[in-house]
Amino acid sequence: ACICEKNKRVTNCRMVNSVCWCDSVGSGVSVNCGTLTSKCLLMKAEMRGSKSGRREKPKDAFEDTDGLYDPECENTGVFKAKQCNGTTCWCVNTAGVRRTDKHDEDLKCSQLVRTIWIIIEMKHAERNTPLNAESLKRFFKEIITNRYMLDGRYISSVLYEKPYITIDLKQNSSEKSSRDVDIADVAYYFEKDIKGDSIFHDGILNMSIDNERLHFEKTVVYYVDEIAPEFSMKSLAPGLIAVIVVIIVAIVAGIVVLVSSNK
Repeated sequence: ACICEKNKRVTNCRMVNSVCWCDSVGSGVSVNCGTLTSKCLLMKAEMRGSKSGRREKPKDAFEDTDGLYDPECENTGVFKAKQCNGTTCWCVNTAGVRRTDKHDEDLKCSQLVRTIWIIIEMKHAERNTPLNAESLKRFFKEIITNRYMLDGRYISSVLYEKPYITIDLKQNSSEKSSRDVDIADVAYYFEKDIKGDSIFHDGILNMSIDNERLHFEKTVVYYVDEIAPEFSMKSLAPGLIAVIVVIIVAIVAGIVVLVSSNK
C-alpha cells in the first residue's frame, strides 16, 4: 500500500492515518516510515538478511570492533542494555556498541548508558587541492538535517583538515525530546550511505561538493558515553599496554636518578 522511503528492510507496509507504517524485518516491530528507524532494529534486520543470503554486502567492509551481531531490542526499538551471543554477554550503550568486557550469562547491566557524542571521521581520496571548507561544511549540515532529519543544534561541528573530514554530533538525554531522532541512528544511516549500503529505498546519496563527486578511502566512527566504559587492562591493545609499561619504567628511572643525585 505504500513504500517505506527511509528503510528498505521492511515488510507488510500499510497506510495508517496518512502515515506509512511497515514491519521491520527480523523483529516484526512496526516502524513509522516518516522518520528514521532505530539502529537496533536496523541491525537486527541486517542480520536476518545476511542469514538468508539476501543482503548485498558493500564493497568496503563495515568497520566495527566486534562486527555485526544480532541484537536484542526493546519494544520501543532501543537496544537492551545487555546483549548476548550464546552464553557470552556484554553491556552496550544506546548506539549498541560494546562498552564492557565479555562475560558469561551472569553479567549484570544495570542501565543502558547513553552515547552523548559521536565523532564521524572520513578520509577522502588523494587530490591535488583541498576542498572548499565552507562548501563542505554547508553540504554536510544540509544532508544531516534534511536526509537524516536531525535538528541542526545537535551538529556541533564539521571540521576539514585535508584529507580528513570530522563531524561531531552531540545530544544529551536532557536535550533530546521524544520527537528528535537519535544521533546513534543518524550516524548508522550516514555510515551505510557512505559505504554504499544505503538503508533508504532510493539508495542514492549524491556526495558531490561544488559539482565534484567525493570518494572516501576510510570512515571511522567513535562513541563517547555519559559514563566511561568498563574495560579491564586485559582487553587493551598490546601496543597501549607497552606504552603504559614504558611510561612506568621511565617514571621509576626518574626516581632512581633523583635519589642518586640527592646522595
